[in-house]
Amino acid sequence: MDSKPLHRMTPGEIYDYLSVDPFNGLSTTEAIKRFVRYGPNVSSKQVPENAWTIMLRQFRGAMVLILAVAAVASFAIGDTIEGFSVAAIIFINASIGFALEWNARKSMEALDKLDQIPARVIRDGVVVEIPSENVTKGDILVIEAGDIVPADASIIEANQLEVDESALTGESIGVTKDTQLSSQDAALADQHNRLFKGTAVNNGNGKAIVTDIGNSTEVGKISTMVRNAERTATPLEAKLEGLGQVLIWVTAGLASLYLVVGVIRGEELRQLLETAVALSIAAIPEGMTVVATIALANGVLRLAKQKVIVKRLSAVETLGNTNIIFTDKTGTLTQNKIEVDTIHLQKAGLTARINEDKTNTKNALQRSDCAEFDLLLRVCALANNAQIKEETGNKNTGDPLEIALLTFCKRFDFDLKKLKHDYIKVAENTFNSNTRMMSTLHQSGSKYFISVKGAVEEVMEKCVWENEKARQQEYDLSEKMAGDGLRTLAFAYRETDENPGSDFTNDDKLIYLGLIGFIDPPITAVTSALKACRDAGIKVVMLTGDHPATSLNIAMQIRLVSDDNQNVITGKDLLNMDPNGEADEQKLLNCNVFARVNPAQKLDMIKFYQNRGSIVGMTGDGVNDAPALKQADIGIAMGLRGSAVASEAADLVLKDDSFVSIVHAISQGRVIFENIRKFVIFLLSCNLTEIFVVTFAGFLNAGNPLLPLQILFINIVTDVFPALALGVGKENNHLMKKLPRDPKKSIIEKSDWRKILYYALVMTASVLVVYWLAINHFGLSQKEGNTITFFALSLSQLLHVFNLYSGKGRFYSNEITANKFVWLATALCILLLLGTYYIPFLRMILNLQLLNARAFGLILLAGTIPILVIQTVRFASYRFTRTH
Repeated sequence: MDSKPLHRMTPGEIYDYLSVDPFNGLSTTEAIKRFVRYGPNVSSKQVPENAWTIMLRQFRGAMVLILAVAAVASFAIGDTIEGFSVAAIIFINASIGFALEWNARKSMEALDKLDQIPARVIRDGVVVEIPSENVTKGDILVIEAGDIVPADASIIEANQLEVDESALTGESIGVTKDTQLSSQDAALADQHNRLFKGTAVNNGNGKAIVTDIGNSTEVGKISTMVRNAERTATPLEAKLEGLGQVLIWVTAGLASLYLVVGVIRGEELRQLLETAVALSIAAIPEGMTVVATIALANGVLRLAKQKVIVKRLSAVETLGNTNIIFTDKTGTLTQNKIEVDTIHLQKAGLTARINEDKTNTKNALQRSDCAEFDLLLRVCALANNAQIKEETGNKNTGDPLEIALLTFCKRFDFDLKKLKHDYIKVAENTFNSNTRMMSTLHQSGSKYFISVKGAVEEVMEKCVWENEKARQQEYDLSEKMAGDGLRTLAFAYRETDENPGSDFTNDDKLIYLGLIGFIDPPITAVTSALKACRDAGIKVVMLTGDHPATSLNIAMQIRLVSDDNQNVITGKDLLNMDPNGEADEQKLLNCNVFARVNPAQKLDMIKFYQNRGSIVGMTGDGVNDAPALKQADIGIAMGLRGSAVASEAADLVLKDDSFVSIVHAISQGRVIFENIRKFVIFLLSCNLTEIFVVTFAGFLNAGNPLLPLQILFINIVTDVFPALALGVGKENNHLMKKLPRDPKKSIIEKSDWRKILYYALVMTASVLVVYWLAINHFGLSQKEGNTITFFALSLSQLLHVFNLYSGKGRFYSNEITANKFVWLATALCILLLLGTYYIPFLRMILNLQLLNARAFGLILLAGTIPILVIQTVRFASYRFTRTH
């Protein structure tokens, strides 16, 4: 028996399978035994990372390692000031990283909120209320409208039972439940005789027998997938780490070479170690991590103003590199609100899309002199138990479809209050799984009015038809509307002078009115947002648990699919496809709509693209989206309609649930990456200059022109502020017209390295020439030469920031000169440099000497020559390119 799917078991088979008394439920004794055997009805909790674990993780990485070695070497040779300074940089970076990650690992706590609900069960023949965690296998649940289902269960009794499963399956319309067996291969959303934990009962009541609890429930399985989904390093983190590895090898190579040459020359070991430490410090751009963090934080603040909450800073840059976005349908592309989309009046021969143009629809009805439309509105309002805001003064209450019908009536100025005053309800036949209709009997004066709505076939059976052809035409139209993704109801009525009694719909004399098709309408702004994604080279794919026809209909409305590519692949299709097979691989890559997919298949699709080198973004709002949100390179949750589980599993949360905000986030991500690339080029060219200055001077036996602490000051002060100004630069609209960067490419490409080397050689030559002149031509001391080199290098690197504009502007008019923060950083750094000279304590710490006017002339010369040379060559190259 246990090999038979639960949705294929009758209530009797379920009783036998779980050994339960259908009338008395479990005994208290048996319930305790099962609780001990199966455990509590909760999902396994993920052990959160403690503060020490998060802090220790901040000390990993190539750059931290090399700085730590430099600090140890400084202490070993007695340079305690340098040692403490380098150690301070390590701890500052670690503290910033710790602060950013703290409280960012809580996705499983949101799942626990689903467990904190009461449940009513039958124990010892009596209905009792117990905590949901005490529900066990075999318990008989008693449920009604407003309840949250506490466990997965099979229905044994249903009275007008309707459940909202949107958070679990993506199905936006409430699902009618009954005891009839579902088909053998029914997807989760089509198992109408099953209830699932965490879903909400919209209407009716019933009983169900618990079959799965805890991790065995569908929500529990999702919980497990959320825990097991891997969180890999973001592209930026990986690229900065890779850059650190390169710098380690460069530093190790140069330091080793310098030590070997020095030993061969017979130089003092202490001096060699001091120079090696200086090389180590010069090779590492200590401020790069801090500047990258602040640049990302600045982007986060911009996004916060646009209703985007960022939980991980590096996620913004990841989104900028994203080349495919998977999106759920319900609540993401659609409003998660049922509306009347299409009406069809049989007698008038009129079919109209209500949401396209209300005025034209009204005119068409008036031109056809259509009393049928008034009758349709009357039936919509009378065969209805919902209430809308205009009636309650607060909020809509009742079945979502019935709320949609009343809203539809109000759109056409139908007076609901007057109708209810004029038509007094006498009787009602509620919807059930057998009749699949709702009918009401109303008295107006001396006449009686019957209103009927329900499933198309059942309503047609109760109507009088001129001929079979007319009936078949209506049925075919209903099928077409269903194929277009609409949920369709038929409407009928009858007027009579006599009270028809309690069986007022059983005489098969109803007059057929027509059809109404319902839809969860798309969000209007999504269409333009999708176009922006296409312009930016980003593919958008719908992954939903909803019906294929409904999914395709929405995709067509928002122009997610083109006229020549309207393929839909279902979860059932995926079971029979081999993603590694050439034919199936192409089908998957060419498809933009996947319907009736379960959470595991969403994960598989994300991995499918990740394995092919894509940076994958995933948007969603439901419990069913949580594992995919975590597995994706960037998870984007909808904050308004979204579940807490989805929000906690994601990297970004959209407070306004707007897909448009994703486009803003993508744009900001690209701007941030471009800014990071610029300041990395700036920092590396400056650090490479320091390496060349120290190394070349050593090889030429010209002494040590820079001390370790002087290099450290330059790196963390006069380099960091200009780099930071580059990192918070304004947006570049051209970036959203380009394809996403290849995620396999490094932050710094070959052409960038050539620029870095070129910039470094120019600045090195200028500084070393001035250093040589100071020592050998003007007869200054070694310490004075160090001071001149310190200020000359600082000034040249400070002015170097103005070399980094994109090339589309002029030297005096571009994105760098237009950036006010660059000018503020330049002014601040000049003040700091003046402070190191005029404040005795700082001058002593940095081992600087007082200089004469001639020395200051050398500093000014060395500082300005590089920018003059670079800009002259740039201008000449530009003119040569234009003329040739």
